[in-house]
Amino acid sequence: MTSDAIATVATSADVLRHPGAGEHLLTAVEKERAARFRHESGRVDFIAAHALVRLCAAGLLGVPADRLALAQHCPDCGKGDHGKPYLPNHPGIEVSLSHTKGVVAAAAAHRPVGVDVELTDRGGTLLDVAPRVLTAQELRQVREHPDPARAFLRLWVRKEALIKIGRTTLDGLAEVDLSGLPLDLPGGRPRLSAFEGLQLLDWVDEAHGAAVAAVSEVPPRAVELGAL
Repeated sequence: MTSDAIATVATSADVLRHPGAGEHLLTAVEKERAARFRHESGRVDFIAAHALVRLCAAGLLGVPADRLALAQHCPDCGKGDHGKPYLPNHPGIEVSLSHTKGVVAAAAAHRPVGVDVELTDRGGTLLDVAPRVLTAQELRQVREHPDPARAFLRLWVRKEALIKIGRTTLDGLAEVDLSGLPLDLPGGRPRLSAFEGLQLLDWVDEAHGAAVAAVSEVPPRAVELGAL
């Protein structure tokens, strides 16, 4: 389907155990970037995220992941070793990736797409920045929630996904008001919400201890790593 959008989350270890994934998928630029990480865990997460995004795109295109080149571009400085990822040979496919400690997420779509993942136990630490990135109404919702750290984390991954899709910037997060969207996911099931012409998919991957948000112009659907 030309309007399809998919997103997935997995541990870095599981991604690198996938028969179609591995460091061999990365370009020379990506391998050089991976080598810069001071800690092996960061290097592994980077490799896994860059492999997973290829698996997602390959799933949409129906081609092997090793046929997909991934590049990045920073519109601010013009360099190609960071910034928004894209597939040079498949301009009709949009991609996004995210990685945190031991867990990675990726998304691919025929429309602009963004994805973000954070470990649920990071909510308490990230909560310190809430007054700088939330609107007054969002901040009120978080403070009144039974679990403020988890509530804030939900807003955080949503806003990070909106950055990835180009709807806002890090400096503009406090101007994006998501207070009209529910913070809780009944039964832990993925929830789809509409926001200003976009479709926002929220879910919690309890098995990996991660909060995930994916956003696109069409409804994203969560897929399992094994389906890619």
